[in-house]
Amino acid sequence: MKSAEIREKFLRFFESKGHTIVASSPLVPANDPTLLFTNSGMVQFKDVFLGKEQRPYRRATSAQRSVRAGGKHNDLENVGYTARHHTFFEMLGNFSFGDYFKREAIAYAWELLTRVYALPPEKLWVTVYQEDDEAYRIWADEIGVPPERIVRIGDNKGARYASDNFWQMADTGPCGPCSEIFYDHGPAVAGGPPGSPDEDGDRYIEIWNLVFMQFDRDEAGVLTPLPHPCVDTGMGMERLAAVLQHVHSNYEIDLFQDLIRAAARETGCADLASPSLRVIADHIRACAFLVVDGVIPGNEGRGYVLRRIIRRALRHGYKLGQKKPFFHRLVADLDATMGDAYPELRAVRARVADVLAHEEERFGETLEHGMAILEADLASGIRTLDGETAFKLYDTFGFPLDLTADVCRERGVSVDDAGFEAAMQRQREQARAAGKFKAGGTLAYEGVRTEFIGYDALSGDARVAALYVGGSRVDSVPAGQEAVVVLDTTPFYAESGGQAGDSGEISAGETCTTLFRVSDTQKIQADVFGHHGTLVAGELRIGDKVHARVDGARRARTVRNHSATHLMHKALREVLGAHVQQKGSLVDADKTRFDFSHDAPLSAEQIRRVEEIVNREVLANAATQAQLMAFDDAVKGGAVALFGEKYGETVRVLDIGSSRELCGGTHVERTGDIGLFKIVAEGGVAAGIRRVEAVTGENALAFVQRLSASLAEAAAAVKAPASELTQRIEQVLDNVKSLEKELARLKSKLASSQGDDLAAQAVDVAGIKVLAASLEGADVKTLRETMDKLKDKLKTAAIVLAAVDGAKVSLIAGVTADATARVKAGELVNFVAQQVGGKGGGRPDMAQAGGTDPSKLPQALAGVQGWVAERL
Repeated sequence: MKSAEIREKFLRFFESKGHTIVASSPLVPANDPTLLFTNSGMVQFKDVFLGKEQRPYRRATSAQRSVRAGGKHNDLENVGYTARHHTFFEMLGNFSFGDYFKREAIAYAWELLTRVYALPPEKLWVTVYQEDDEAYRIWADEIGVPPERIVRIGDNKGARYASDNFWQMADTGPCGPCSEIFYDHGPAVAGGPPGSPDEDGDRYIEIWNLVFMQFDRDEAGVLTPLPHPCVDTGMGMERLAAVLQHVHSNYEIDLFQDLIRAAARETGCADLASPSLRVIADHIRACAFLVVDGVIPGNEGRGYVLRRIIRRALRHGYKLGQKKPFFHRLVADLDATMGDAYPELRAVRARVADVLAHEEERFGETLEHGMAILEADLASGIRTLDGETAFKLYDTFGFPLDLTADVCRERGVSVDDAGFEAAMQRQREQARAAGKFKAGGTLAYEGVRTEFIGYDALSGDARVAALYVGGSRVDSVPAGQEAVVVLDTTPFYAESGGQAGDSGEISAGETCTTLFRVSDTQKIQADVFGHHGTLVAGELRIGDKVHARVDGARRARTVRNHSATHLMHKALREVLGAHVQQKGSLVDADKTRFDFSHDAPLSAEQIRRVEEIVNREVLANAATQAQLMAFDDAVKGGAVALFGEKYGETVRVLDIGSSRELCGGTHVERTGDIGLFKIVAEGGVAAGIRRVEAVTGENALAFVQRLSASLAEAAAAVKAPASELTQRIEQVLDNVKSLEKELARLKSKLASSQGDDLAAQAVDVAGIKVLAASLEGADVKTLRETMDKLKDKLKTAAIVLAAVDGAKVSLIAGVTADATARVKAGELVNFVAQQVGGKGGGRPDMAQAGGTDPSKLPQALAGVQGWVAERL
């Protein structure tokens, strides 16, 4: 039974039992910041189990794409060394949300395995939690599994409920016993049944786990029965396929065999049993589907995990002798194998291949050099690779530590992890020392938090809560002093989320006798704002009552840019695809600078479409709305949460036009306030990261006016209306090309005529015609053409030709083939070049050089005849 049929039969079986088939969720969890990747089928239903979300169905089934290659759930180091570990796998599951429970779950599992998949019942063993008498009775009395094949698993971790057969979502919350189903591969395979001392062998393989969410566990460890118990099951599709296809290793199933053959084709490896081919076949699945779900290779978080997997695959290709890019070509084979089941892969197959190809090229440049260093160390017979070398491989050649450890393990060598971490820590400390933080980030503060009123007002009364000069807390600040002022209330926005801090004034006294000019606002703590600036008049003391006023014009320009950024983000996703994710931003009064994940430059048409979409939103003049809500509710409501940002339980949701994002920044009241949006720059800033800069409002108008002025100047220069400028420039370029051709023809004619005249000036030296001359107005091409004509005319000759252009001397020397045994053109041209401030060389028959002192050229050319004579 093929893997595709196994997957389809599973889903259709549970559909026939009243389950709704739910599509696989992305590998990046949308509602669980505790997880790096989706690692099981229940992840997308977590809030349903917790009672936070309602679905229109109470029974569900899915084939969930899962990754275990980072964080708590990490199988990466075992891939390629065992028969059943993978970075990527498919989890088949059925779920009950307060509907059926143990009896039905067990009956469904047994029916599917023994009747639909036709597994021999006598080959199946089951385990239950030691206290779960209910499950035991169902298996024994209703299903009819012999007692000797039902194993009770107790608490083996030193505490009650600390058992492999007792599942819990976290330290508190839903939990309950589980029942596992094992397949017996027979006595030919070593290993004992579950619960026995030999259970780690490969004879008895777990294929399905039925989790019964029966209790709610509180902080004291007390279990209370849930009013609506649930069922969560998971069966690894690859393990099931191995059983049904009568093979022992997951890598022998049809799905993997197709990918292994593809990897063999691309690496030139004839041994289909090679562990390296298994690694490559496994890794292409994880890498491709991570890119499908918006992950881009990078140096942190999910992007770094992806980069580690890609580079591990490339190292195994290198091990097989493939030193050219190959990995990305497997995407087409993966699509042929899994594209029908996961159309999201097929839809972006070309882009996935491009991302992987770019990463291959990036790492391929250093892989060979890094491997050479590592191989040299390992060849010395060491038993432990020192941490400094491991760090050098990481820092200089891009080798993740686990890749280095992977190579070392193959040679029986360990890695000094502690030494690696020490070297890494030194680098971090040096980086911190080199990059000084703004003073506001290092100030020690204890006191009231700052109440921010800047969403609704640009000015307000406040009291001075703290003062800092040179990083130290002071009681007062005199005139002329730079300082940081902390207020208990402020309309000033502190730099956050990419938006620059406000500037303005803090004043005291009826006639503003005390005036503090704010140049920037930074956060000292999450809810304490530091106003950086200079006291230009008076004296400021802790406790003073003051009036704070934001520079309204600067704030207005900033909020226009910030609001436009939200609209641009959504437009980029619409034009380029859902993989676009914000990777950084800087919004100030002059511009918005936006970094995002994408692996190719934007075309002129794509930029035009983004501008069109944003300006359409601006013209709609929709009101901006902001509301506070629970984080989970916000995400469920479609709000975009940005990678790398930390959010509390309550978040601010901002609706601008059709954009909905989590954002604490300041914004326009209506989209029409943005005025005009214009992209002014686009480029790459890192692998897979693009940057767009844009302007709005009067800045956009000024940019367009400058473009218009430049257009008018260009039109005037070519004497054509602006509307006909393109056509006129094309005519000018055509004329230039024609003139260049005519000039080249004339120069060639000149070279020919000069060649005739120069040939008569050649002097015979021991049977070789020697000629040294300067050609007025000639370029290098003309010198070459003249040289060829002279060599044809003079037959046996040594020739030097020169041309002067300002302070630049161009030289070319030629020696006919029959004379190169006695005179070398490279030596001849170098003789002349050294005298005119240059040097050169080349082939024995033809050589070029240059110089910077034309005044010495006549004397240098005059010496050619004597130089040749000395060598004959």
